Amino acid sequence: MKIVYIVAMVAEAKPFIEHYGVELQEGFFAPLPCMCYKAEVHNNELYVVLNGQQHGSDLVGCEAASVATLSAIQKINPDIIINSGTCGAFKSNGAEIADVYLGNAVMFHDRRVPGDDEWGTQALGNYPVYDKVLEMADALGFKTGKVTTGSSLDMQPCDKEIIEQNGGELKDMEGAAVAFVCSLFQKPILFVKSVTDLCDSGAETFEEFSKNLAKASEALKEANIKIIDYLTK
Repeated sequence: MKIVYIVAMVAEAKPFIEHYGVELQEGFFAPLPCMCYKAEVHNNELYVVLNGQQHGSDLVGCEAASVATLSAIQKINPDIIINSGTCGAFKSNGAEIADVYLGNAVMFHDRRVPGDDEWGTQALGNYPVYDKVLEMADALGFKTGKVTTGSSLDMQPCDKEIIEQNGGELKDMEGAAVAFVCSLFQKPILFVKSVTDLCDSGAETFEEFSKNLAKASEALKEANIKIIDYLTK
């Protein structure tokens, strides 16, 4: 089995990379900025693909995630793609910092396209996710929730309205973009998300995100070890 992780930030991937000792594949996606790490785990191929960096910072957001996902599918042809990363969540839904969720659905929350039902349906996305996610969550003891994706770290009132109307529980900046590309190639996509900030806590988003990034990334590592074992043993 070929398992590909799509991860936006070095900090999110570093604990996982160090645990498995995956090795950087120099120039794998050249001239693109995406970075590829590879290892063998339980006789399966494990790839960790990072969006890469530009202007000295990690490339976050939908565009970079789409490029990384498309490149990984075309070059590696994985059996499953796992989008692992941090997210915002809602205290009112019972979320706490560093909680790990598996995404049971995914959509965009900031593509506001007026018009008929066809335009609106395309804008929201609502792409298919890994069909065994509930079974996996039950077996491994993870929470599940709907991932909603936007291109900004903050949440505007119009974003909040769409999230609430559509039952969104986890707010990120890459998930639906990864799912969109996977849908084009009919590749299964699994979401593993760890909470860095509570969107309804009243705290400043970037400050809360920065304070909790290391803790949430460590939780991601522990969750992904369980997921790799589940998929490969």
